[in-house]
Amino acid sequence: MDRPDPTHDALAAQFEANRAHLRAVAYRLLGSASEADDAVQESWLRLSRADMSAVQNLSGWLTTVVARVCLDMLRSHKSRREEPLEEYVAAEPVTPDEAGADPEQAALMADSVGLALLVVLDTLNPAERLAFVLHDVFDVSFDEIAPIVGRTPMAARQLASRARRRVQGAEADPEADPSLVEADQARKRAVVKAFLMAAQGGDFGALLAALDPEVTLRADAAALATGAQAARGAQAVAAQFSGRAHAAQLALVDGAAGLVWAPGGQPRVVFGFTLSDEKIVAIEIIADAERLSQLDVKVIGG
Repeated sequence: MDRPDPTHDALAAQFEANRAHLRAVAYRLLGSASEADDAVQESWLRLSRADMSAVQNLSGWLTTVVARVCLDMLRSHKSRREEPLEEYVAAEPVTPDEAGADPEQAALMADSVGLALLVVLDTLNPAERLAFVLHDVFDVSFDEIAPIVGRTPMAARQLASRARRRVQGAEADPEADPSLVEADQARKRAVVKAFLMAAQGGDFGALLAALDPEVTLRADAAALATGAQAARGAQAVAAQFSGRAHAAQLALVDGAAGLVWAPGGQPRVVFGFTLSDEKIVAIEIIADAERLSQLDVKVIGG
């Protein structure tokens, strides 16, 4: 009788511990519950065949593998010109049963995965979609994303930036009513302005009103070196800004509402905002000189 393979059993246990995260990544990339399951299963097959002796971060390795699998599937979708995402997702709604019994998995699958966002993501090319989702949603670094999409880290960052502008509405549908597009942008500017005024005035309640309960705050290495801190949740993020940002100014950052600290007219720190339903769902603090040089930053009046 064959003896159990303890190494295989240990890998299987570690894979199961990462399954919810991998399925969340796959669903955000593919927009289909069944295809997300297929991608996760393929990542298990690759894990079971791979030599893992030199792998130190299994979770990161698995995220990379499932992302590669999804990228191949997305490229296949484009080449086959499958049915529109609106029809595809409507035919496969994600229910609690599909998400599994694990509450964490259900939460991950439901987090900001609305049909509207998936439809917007479907307008991106596969590399843009992957760069945006991995970086902005799952906080994967561009150094890790670059080899997946076959680009340099700088090029991967640009892919995510283009995708972000489209998701935020900076690149409007040419067929959309210009007045509606401008009204949407005006509402977003108003939310960011209200956030700035609340921060400068130390109005904690107004800060909370502008923030989504699950808002995330990220900062690049240069910003962290100056004392910025990452945070998650409205209370924690509001605490980072309350009574601060006195020198910040309202700005357009790559066409989207944001803030900038620009002593002498030179941007030194940029605050990028992602909004949904007129609530701030993510803030990114950018202080890296190279990244700042790639941004189109325009200070605007109130």
